[in-house]
Amino acid sequence: MSEPIRVLVTGAAGQIAYSLLLSIAKGDVFGKDQPIILLLLDITPMLPVLEGVVMELQDCSLPLLRDIVPTDKEEVAFKDLDVAILVGSMPRKEGMERKDLLKANVNIFKSQGAALDKYAKKTVKVLVVGNPANTNCLIAAKSAPSIPKENFSCLTRLDHNRARSQVAIRCSVPATQVTNVIIWGNHSSTQYPDVHHCKVNMSGSELACFDAVKDDAWLKGDFIATVQQRGAAVIKARKLSSAMSAAKAICDHMRDIWVGTPEGEFTSMGIYSTGNSYAVPEDLIYSFPVQIKDKTWKIVEGLAINDFSRSKMDATAAELIEERDTAVAFLGV
Repeated sequence: MSEPIRVLVTGAAGQIAYSLLLSIAKGDVFGKDQPIILLLLDITPMLPVLEGVVMELQDCSLPLLRDIVPTDKEEVAFKDLDVAILVGSMPRKEGMERKDLLKANVNIFKSQGAALDKYAKKTVKVLVVGNPANTNCLIAAKSAPSIPKENFSCLTRLDHNRARSQVAIRCSVPATQVTNVIIWGNHSSTQYPDVHHCKVNMSGSELACFDAVKDDAWLKGDFIATVQQRGAAVIKARKLSSAMSAAKAICDHMRDIWVGTPEGEFTSMGIYSTGNSYAVPEDLIYSFPVQIKDKTWKIVEGLAINDFSRSKMDATAAELIEERDTAVAFLGV
């Protein structure tokens, strides 16, 4: 058995964490021989609830779980971290302007970025889930100058999984038969689910997605809208936001960072845009197609981008620039 790794989950008393913690603690993410110390951070009023979560984790009697540290203190939660999964954020409340939401979250992620900078290992892998995830991730990265920008990513794997699943359902194949969908841009309703490079394995032969689906109007219309609006549709139906599917996507994202992506396949994650070859503006956290090896991502290069894709990629970039500029203005406050 190797040394335990220290894994932080913030918002640890919330519903996404409740769906996530068991998978991490039983080895689904970092491997079946990797012991774990779980650090669970939440705000002070949630500590009694968090204590209940700790009891349940103890009652699971898990061989890999070496310790559980529930806390409301950043200096405890961020100490010597190997992995930080930042789920907790200020949710949008009724009547709240987007700029108010950004301002509240700038304060949270500025503080957590500074705590990462001060207490965590410089090799820490940071995944931001709390919305607006891309901009929250950018603020955290800017607030942790001693940690490499490439160690920060935000979750667009849920959107990636949603896109993959919609194509699979349409083609009546398992989702594993659908590869190389791409989510470009923001984890918001401007994101662009792109299937121009997607492959579908049907009856043993690999087809381009447009040839497999045979419905270009759907792929360029309802498919995109369904993926963009899926979170809202879940809330409308369930009266709660996506938790089970978000937790699964977090596990997929972190496992790919830890063990790498399968040969020839790529995934989607929000990463630092500086130096990309797709004419996406610099200094954003923007979702790209990536391949991962040795815990290091590389953007998939050389994909042809048609005019349809370009306009959608530019629209989501424009939203991210506006978010970034609003948030960075608050950083100086």
